Amino acid sequence: MSVISTKTTCPYCGVGCGVIASMHENGRVEVQGDPDHPANFGRLCSKGAALGETVHLGERLLYPEINGEQVSWEQAYSAVATKFSDVIKQHGPDAVAFYVSGQLLTEDYYVANKLMKGFIGSANIDTNSRLCMSSVVAAYKRALGEDVVPCNYDDLERAQLIVLAGTNTAWCHPVLYQRIAQSKETNPNVKIVCIDPRRTQTSDISDLHLSVRPGTDAILFNGLLVWLETAGELDQQFVNVSTEGVEQALESARQSSPDIHRVAQACGLSDEDVERFYRLFARTERVVTVFSQGVNQSSSGVDKINSIINCHLLTGRIGRKGMGPFSFTGQPNAMGGREVGGLANQLAAHMELDNEAHRDCVAEFWQTSTLATKAGLKAIDCFDEIEKKNIKAIWIMATNPVVSMPDADRVKAALEGCEFVVVSDCVRNTDTSRLADVCLPATTWGERDGTVTNSERRISRQRPFLTAPGLAKHDWQIITELAQKMGFKKAFPYRSTADIFDEFARLSGYKKDEQRQFDISGLADMTLHEYKEMQPIQWPVVNRHNQADASIMYGDGLFSTPDRRARFIAITPKPPAASVSEKFPFILNTGRVRDQWHTMTRTGMSPRLSTHRIEPFVEIHPDDAKRLNIVDGKLAQISSETDAEIFVRVRVTDRQQRGSLFVPMHWNLQFSGQARVSSLIKTVVDPISGQPEFKHAVANIKSCDARWYGFIISRKKPVLKYSRYWARSRGKGFWRYEIAGKESPEDWAVHARTLLNVEAGEEWAEFYDKADGHYRAARFIDGHLDSVIFIDSSILLPPRDWLISLFQKDSVSASERASLLQGLPPAEVEDVGKIICACFNVGDKTICKAITEQGASNVAAVGELCQAGTNCGSCRPEIKELISECVVSS
Repeated sequence: MSVISTKTTCPYCGVGCGVIASMHENGRVEVQGDPDHPANFGRLCSKGAALGETVHLGERLLYPEINGEQVSWEQAYSAVATKFSDVIKQHGPDAVAFYVSGQLLTEDYYVANKLMKGFIGSANIDTNSRLCMSSVVAAYKRALGEDVVPCNYDDLERAQLIVLAGTNTAWCHPVLYQRIAQSKETNPNVKIVCIDPRRTQTSDISDLHLSVRPGTDAILFNGLLVWLETAGELDQQFVNVSTEGVEQALESARQSSPDIHRVAQACGLSDEDVERFYRLFARTERVVTVFSQGVNQSSSGVDKINSIINCHLLTGRIGRKGMGPFSFTGQPNAMGGREVGGLANQLAAHMELDNEAHRDCVAEFWQTSTLATKAGLKAIDCFDEIEKKNIKAIWIMATNPVVSMPDADRVKAALEGCEFVVVSDCVRNTDTSRLADVCLPATTWGERDGTVTNSERRISRQRPFLTAPGLAKHDWQIITELAQKMGFKKAFPYRSTADIFDEFARLSGYKKDEQRQFDISGLADMTLHEYKEMQPIQWPVVNRHNQADASIMYGDGLFSTPDRRARFIAITPKPPAASVSEKFPFILNTGRVRDQWHTMTRTGMSPRLSTHRIEPFVEIHPDDAKRLNIVDGKLAQISSETDAEIFVRVRVTDRQQRGSLFVPMHWNLQFSGQARVSSLIKTVVDPISGQPEFKHAVANIKSCDARWYGFIISRKKPVLKYSRYWARSRGKGFWRYEIAGKESPEDWAVHARTLLNVEAGEEWAEFYDKADGHYRAARFIDGHLDSVIFIDSSILLPPRDWLISLFQKDSVSASERASLLQGLPPAEVEDVGKIICACFNVGDKTICKAITEQGASNVAAVGELCQAGTNCGSCRPEIKELISECVVSS
């Protein structure tokens, strides 16, 4: 059987892993890590390893639609171009907006930015990266003069101390976590400090976990700045020659964080732990401070990041290998979007809208007289203006704001009331596309051709290995053809992404300021073959034939400011905007889980990725749960200041701080009944960056007892009724539903047949104890198990894992049939338990057996016995936790 392999880049997080996608003759896609790619050297996380399971067309948007009806591209273009042109003519260019995404390729981003800012004449184009990375952009620009990440991945392996602040790297950037873990294993002298209110899987490899009080990061790092200066750890020569503003920064830091004791009290830490962290930082030359959404997504995120950067500037720990303040980017091309000016207050190539010389440069290069002259609306402001009817038409590209934006119900209502909503996406049914007047089918990973930039400034190619399905088109192609339809044909002549990339590369070097670091002009004038074969490369690239070492930024001590000096920023820590109260006594935090991505439009397609966390949940500390009579495994109702409420499963864990809750961000109306946690997040933003405060809402929680609980495993989607709570996940050839309700059907035996659409004559086995509320049934078709439903008056339902395994069998044995309605496997069949290792489908019972019966005492030994943890490594922290639990219980 012939196999065609293509080197491309993973479409998930900002690590930017290289992958090799192999297409088999039977259409099966197999994905492996690219051993030659410098971001991952062959490693992949569980999400990347399962990419082959996400390329089917069952959920795809394949044709243009107007009001739900299939139309031609010509009809769709005419409708969009006419409406946008009419709105602009009647109300001006600021009455329209684009909301774009870090899922776009750089070439898509560039063309969208050029159309809106350069030719429509408004800067009302913003990106969902505003929600995750805009505070980083502002902080780097304030301190360094430009949005330049000064570190690269090799620094993680050169560092002697890695500080992980507000990042669950083990789950959010698993490949980088594995590089860190491998570095520590190779050199046990490497120290790791984890700063996070939660004890996440990342903290399991830390030498010191600082469980700070939520929102106190700037106090902690201001205290570090003061302590370093007092202890004589200031790099006087570097500070004198390469920086400005140190005295003001120190004076401000002394106000909030004068000594270790005051810092410890404010942060909820012990004096000893704070001092240990400060001494580690002071006495270790090569320090990398990694930060991500736990720091970024705050109403004072910019200040928090600058408090970190200040400490690196004071000690001169920047511009050298193995050290620096390192932002881990959230999306696959959030960096590429920042480079082309995807944010509403930027221009392409790191030029600024508020800089007249930059505006003149871009206008001259684009040959336009209608370039926007002022910053546009940031994401939150944009949807506010839609709600106020000031924005009449919006085009949303490759993102799902009805799930991902704060106060999501308000965003939904705003779009429902908007005159004209266009959505271009690869998926037909999302919470957002349901509100669109026009849906435009876009290509996605595996079909697209272009570039992305990862967290270390490395540009990589995404290459196609699949043909575009139906009438789907590339995003750049849709934007280009619409621009031509609106009368801008001369400015949008593009025939390929190579044309667009070449234009962008030339713009990056056009009349460039001396201090501006972003420059990929050396990649201009490539042939089409050279573009197609382009290897991963870090910018700046001034001469691709004689590429200088781009891994070290600011190594000469010259920064991107007008006087080439970095800026200390005086930080006055601010508390989070929301405060707990009697009505809302809990702090609500949101984030990711290991095997899901954003709003699950892609990862939700993968059966493998759906086995780890199958439904939305809330983490709560045991003391809080006991006080409120909230029971592990039952349901909880969470409400907030937005007047919204969600229903999720309870997970009681001491990894969570007392008084705090954690709910994942992924679940939407396609995968759950009412679990969009963003609907609980009040709209509060950083005043500088406009980034929302997702990490500190206030909420209330109470038990939500149901009259019945149950689950359904079925090859077809059931028609749910009476289910106040439901969550679904995809299996291999089936759907799994967890359900619960307060209202019951009169007779489950009758209702179950309706729910599963059981036809007369089909083989149907059931057990019903009406008095106790126990109902169990199974349907067989041609000897295959087709569906099961289990209902009980309590949560004490049998495990699902063995039942799920029966759906993979050609036939069900007599002993399995006899045991089926009990939900327990026959004596001769092994139950693997809840899946821990998604790569090899290894369950917790198999792992515990390897530990207790076969003597596996560490993660490596478990891997040797049952393969768990030997591929992507994402499950290793959980295997480590199981080892501790199994040893204690035995």
